[in-house]
Amino acid sequence: MSHPYIYPIMLLLILVTGLLLLILLIVRFKMNPFLAFLIVALGLGISTGIPLENIVPAIQKGMGDILGSLLVLLCLGAMLGKLVAESGAAQKMADTMMGIFGKKHMHWGLMLTGFFVGIPLFYSVGFVLLVPLVFTIAYQHRLPVVYCGLPLIAALSVTHGLLPPHPAPVALAVQFNADMGRTLVYAFAVAIPTIIVAGPIFATRLRHINAVPLQTFLAEPKPSEALPGAWSAFGFSLMPVLLIMAFSGLESPGFPWLPTTTLKFLGDPDLVMLVSLLTATWFLGISRGIKIKEIMDMYADAIKDIAMILLILAGAGALKEVLSQSGISEYLALQMQEIPAHPLVLGWLMAAFIRICVGSATVAALTAAGIMAPTLSMSGVQPELMVLSIGAGSLIFSHFNDTGFWLFKEYFNLSIKDTLLSWSLMETIIAITGLAVVLLLNLIL
Repeated sequence: MSHPYIYPIMLLLILVTGLLLLILLIVRFKMNPFLAFLIVALGLGISTGIPLENIVPAIQKGMGDILGSLLVLLCLGAMLGKLVAESGAAQKMADTMMGIFGKKHMHWGLMLTGFFVGIPLFYSVGFVLLVPLVFTIAYQHRLPVVYCGLPLIAALSVTHGLLPPHPAPVALAVQFNADMGRTLVYAFAVAIPTIIVAGPIFATRLRHINAVPLQTFLAEPKPSEALPGAWSAFGFSLMPVLLIMAFSGLESPGFPWLPTTTLKFLGDPDLVMLVSLLTATWFLGISRGIKIKEIMDMYADAIKDIAMILLILAGAGALKEVLSQSGISEYLALQMQEIPAHPLVLGWLMAAFIRICVGSATVAALTAAGIMAPTLSMSGVQPELMVLSIGAGSLIFSHFNDTGFWLFKEYFNLSIKDTLLSWSLMETIIAITGLAVVLLLNLIL
């Protein structure tokens, strides 16, 4: 009779071998990441026992899921970013923010921007909209781009992973029967110090990283008289943010006469991006004397610049789906249940380990929650703190198997090493600091 631990251990060995092969193909043999993802996804699908007839459909589903959620957003966001750069709107915003925060405190200003924008917006939406502004500020004022960008990215990541109404924390709160209002209050208490540590404080150690971001979001400086006004620059550039926030607010009980289905349709990020792009095309482009053909050429160039990013994200989605269908996350979580640790630490460890192995923060959080939920009532731990502990653990050490890793790497045009030293380490700092604050709250409350 086989030992009950043999199969999970074999799965773990297969997973580790697959991840090492992925790293070897990309780093040692310089293979295009998209091709490397496809090869490793096929290999893991076969070796983990997924039926052969289901492997290719799983890869197709993973690619379709990730592109279905990001394709329109990234393409329209790239077009808007290109127009904002070429019209001088990004330069005007950069000059305005420099006047408010100054060169010395700009990274703090960008952190605040990411925090307030990240509360209502999904991470990917906030990333696509705000990163071009980071590039312009860094370019115009000769600042290290990673030093400027990381505080903003840290704020977006923390708000997306810990703060309701984002999907993962809301799903965890429901699973643990946590009070949503109390969860939000505790989340703010955890998020603020975590963002400060992982953002501005950590970023000061990354000034040496030499990044040359995507050129599509950079433009030659224009004379001040050729720039749009500050209200126009901020208004049309951040129009998607304003519209999504507005429609989210209208979904509250105070506006019962507006159908929820209509509001969800109007507030969908893809539709909002399309409306915002068309509006900006007129007000930042055509009305200021830029010919429509020139604008369309800008948009075509923007899509060319992000085409490989889209393929890489699709490859990462394929690998993620294969790992999900293999059932490996559930095996890992069940084995970790035997670890003698405080329930908050155990939940964090489960989410962290699954995140590192599988790549998806959402899969890690929901899998860990599913294992911890039945025993939570006997642990004496507040469910709101368990939501935040697992949420923090699910953000740890994003690397090759996570789409967020490649989004950051390709937009900032970094080497693998510098991406690990900046993005991956930032995510790890978020996870560890978040757990520390949650444990402190557990002692106080």
